[in-house]
Amino acid sequence: MTFMKKTIHYSLVLAAAAALSAGRALADESASTIAFSDPSKPGVLKVHILHGDVSVTGGDVKEITVETDAANTSPTPRKDGLRVLSSNSGFQLAEKGNIATLEYGADSWAGGSTNFSITVPRSTTVMVANSSHGDVECSGIDGDIDVRTMSGDIELKDVAAGAVVETMNGEIKVDVKALRDAHPLSFTSMHGEISLHVPESAKADVIFRTHRGVILTNFDDKALVTRTEITPSRRTDHKQKDKDRNLSDMAAAPAPVAPVPAVAPAAPASPSSHSDSDDDWRADVRESVREAAREAADASREAAEAIREGLDEAHMEVSGITAPMPPMTGGKVVSGKLNGGGVQIQAATLTGDIILRKSE
Repeated sequence: MTFMKKTIHYSLVLAAAAALSAGRALADESASTIAFSDPSKPGVLKVHILHGDVSVTGGDVKEITVETDAANTSPTPRKDGLRVLSSNSGFQLAEKGNIATLEYGADSWAGGSTNFSITVPRSTTVMVANSSHGDVECSGIDGDIDVRTMSGDIELKDVAAGAVVETMNGEIKVDVKALRDAHPLSFTSMHGEISLHVPESAKADVIFRTHRGVILTNFDDKALVTRTEITPSRRTDHKQKDKDRNLSDMAAAPAPVAPVPAVAPAAPASPSSHSDSDDDWRADVRESVREAAREAADASREAAEAIREGLDEAHMEVSGITAPMPPMTGGKVVSGKLNGGGVQIQAATLTGDIILRKSE
């Protein structure tokens, strides 16, 4: 009998603990809602976070809803009329002039990784900047999309406007619902595959670039007419220009003259006298200086490229906004027209493949 009472007692304790835990889980999951100043016009959502996954979904709604396990710490006046600006344990959500801004962890690493699930009106223009790491997913958005992240996979579903996507390390997957005139698409991943799905009847001008990957498609050669070329990198192109310049100088140089018979030595020249040997020496010095400058410029470019490719996340500047990557040059380039040409679609990657498929 005693044993049964203890068992019932422990069961009640466990049930109460489970209920308390569930209550805490619900309490930890917070939701915030904010409306655009003028709901009749398309708004803009800017998301600036340090570390975490972001999912943005377009819907038939009039407000922006943010669901996350972080607390909303938007500055609010205290009893003494002051606002706390130094808090960094939660996110801040604000709106002004039809531009909503969601910020998290932009001022320090203390916030840790937090995931955000956001619902917006379909016509919203979405801009996401992730300074460290996190996957980004956007679906059902009819406005333009701009996503820039240091490291993470990016997936866009049902794209119906323009898009600019950049990631240093991560795959890019895009499902294009429709192309819109004057709304180009651009996708760049330094180290990751880029996979694009477009309608079979889509009209586009394409240009794809990869250094160490391959470019693939399941469109036939009548629908997608392309040409392939191998372009030199900036460093290779610079060396070729120097080589061409040297060859041009050699071609312009006068033909060698037969040696002149020796004559009696002339009197020593005074210190103020000038000779051809002095000109030759000065020309050699100038050429040496120019060559050293060219080599220093090449070394500087190589160092900058190495920094970009191997950037240490722990030492990057945390500003909430990821700087755009420099344009990629060199590699294998495939350009052409899909169904006669139309909206520009650009994709570039250093080590990954680029795949263009028909939408299923």
